[in-house]
Amino acid sequence: MKSSQVVDRLSHLPVVDISALFGSGDRHAVAAQIGQACREYGFFYIVGHKVDNELQQRLEQLSRQFFAQDLETKLKIRMAIGGRAWRGYFPVGGELTSGKPDLKEGIYFGAELEEDHPLVKADTPMHGRNLFPNNIPQLGETVLEYMAAMTQLGHTLMRGIALSLGLEESYFADRYTADPLILFRIFNYPAAAAKDVKWGVGEHTDYGVLTILKQDDAGGLQIKSNGWIDAPPVADSFVCNIGDMLDRMTRGLYRSTPHRVRNLSGRDRLSFPFFFDPNFNVEVKPIELDAIAVDDKHERWDRASVHDFRGTYGDYVLSKVAKVFPQLRRSVL
Repeated sequence: MKSSQVVDRLSHLPVVDISALFGSGDRHAVAAQIGQACREYGFFYIVGHKVDNELQQRLEQLSRQFFAQDLETKLKIRMAIGGRAWRGYFPVGGELTSGKPDLKEGIYFGAELEEDHPLVKADTPMHGRNLFPNNIPQLGETVLEYMAAMTQLGHTLMRGIALSLGLEESYFADRYTADPLILFRIFNYPAAAAKDVKWGVGEHTDYGVLTILKQDDAGGLQIKSNGWIDAPPVADSFVCNIGDMLDRMTRGLYRSTPHRVRNLSGRDRLSFPFFFDPNFNVEVKPIELDAIAVDDKHERWDRASVHDFRGTYGDYVLSKVAKVFPQLRRSVL
């Protein structure tokens, strides 16, 4: 059974084969599918993405090796050491969603920047070096290789999204993502009994432009669309969703859709969200579209309008992440 058939049977989310975006085939037909998915769900699966499967398997294997260690060992790369770069490990309950501790642990990564990089020299929050475990050196190497592959995929998808809006392919790269803020997370959701009502991560939206998610085969991701629907794992696919800034740019035409995770598989669940976001210092402005602006703040999980915000993307994302890790707020803001 093909991946798309599996998804059609288990979920309402569309599957888009994006292979044409790499240079052969009808790019506009793919863009039309992406546009429809963004309008109707804000989420879609992609196949034909050209991200090496061996790289993905290596990443998953090394991540499981890291999380299988004792807490003391994992805390050797704790986020407090990462400081303003906002990198490193946090334990279960160390991250908050809507003020409530999440039932997950994880590692924060970002673009690897040397000390002489202009943004690092300017002491810009969320920029700098990563913290990698010394006892699993292959993990750091693999994470950097994976982030490079996903960054290229992000640029490719944004070309498709631009076409879906009737814009030039380079629209986002020219204005917002020439130097994207790259954030990558590896999350581990510990096994929880079916009777446990706690959410691995509660209802939320993502902050930036585009999220590209690799998930293992445990399941648990749910999307809010006329009720909650499952987004089950599908072999050799990624789940993509748009974030608050693309919602803002499109005046609500493309919605940043709430989602949540609950691990009922009876075993640990791994998740690999990659965030392809606007340049840190750019002001995100609405695109001149024929669509009527829609503000759904009364329907949003946080009752906050992404359209009322004023400032740079850095201002926006810092205001959000400070609530996720309040104990690190002073070191970053």
